[in-house]
Amino acid sequence: MALSSRPYAPRSYSSGSLPPGVKWLLITNSAMYVLYFSLMAAGAGHLLNWAGLVPAQTVGGLRIWQPVTYLFLHSAASFWHILLNMLTLYMFGADLERQWGTREFLRYYFLCGIGAGVTVVVASFLFGNPTAMTIGASGAIYGLLMAFGMLYPDRQILFSFLFPIPAKYFVLILGAIAFLSTVGTSGGGGVSHVAHLGGLVCGYFYLRSRRRRAGFRGRAWDAPGWLSRQYKEWRLRRAKRKFEVYLREHRSAKRDEP
Repeated sequence: MALSSRPYAPRSYSSGSLPPGVKWLLITNSAMYVLYFSLMAAGAGHLLNWAGLVPAQTVGGLRIWQPVTYLFLHSAASFWHILLNMLTLYMFGADLERQWGTREFLRYYFLCGIGAGVTVVVASFLFGNPTAMTIGASGAIYGLLMAFGMLYPDRQILFSFLFPIPAKYFVLILGAIAFLSTVGTSGGGGVSHVAHLGGLVCGYFYLRSRRRRAGFRGRAWDAPGWLSRQYKEWRLRRAKRKFEVYLREHRSAKRDEP
């Protein structure tokens, strides 16, 4: 998403229509899932080895396309994997594309997805298993969630489809889960959580660097700044309570004096 300084005027889409970027991402991911599922009996391993993200192959074998192609593969053994990713893309991506336009939306989507892939590659060599494979669009999807939380911080989202919470808290919860899962998992099992965290971080810093450009309508939510303010307010309330306790004890001591 390269946000220019000129007045931003993306193509207008009606609220009831699905923008083309989201639509074609849904179609492409679904088609690749069906293809992978249909090829399982005929040896889908060739497709995975070529397009899945394996850090040892990406770096050692110079398969530099893998940080892109892995975004279009989802595990055939878990229908929920692609279902949740595509549902999130549909629910949150449409509003972002309507505001930014198709070109900028797709640029941001792939930036977060590729950034998440690069994060997986680096983390696998430093802390994990470089031969472990990562597939799925979750890194890009988490980037979309970060953008939604920054652009529409107070919009209500049903957490677990049951509890309405503001989008900014929803993103904070997802970020905390991804971070704690990454820290608490060793080896190759943690690379998917690393991808989630990488998508969130890449999305945040990219949007942060562009927040004064025309792509943002209104004030963007500053997550670190908000956390810092909450901490300062907590310290102020804590100091105030301590001072009130001191005053009560001091007054009580003065009344007890002969």
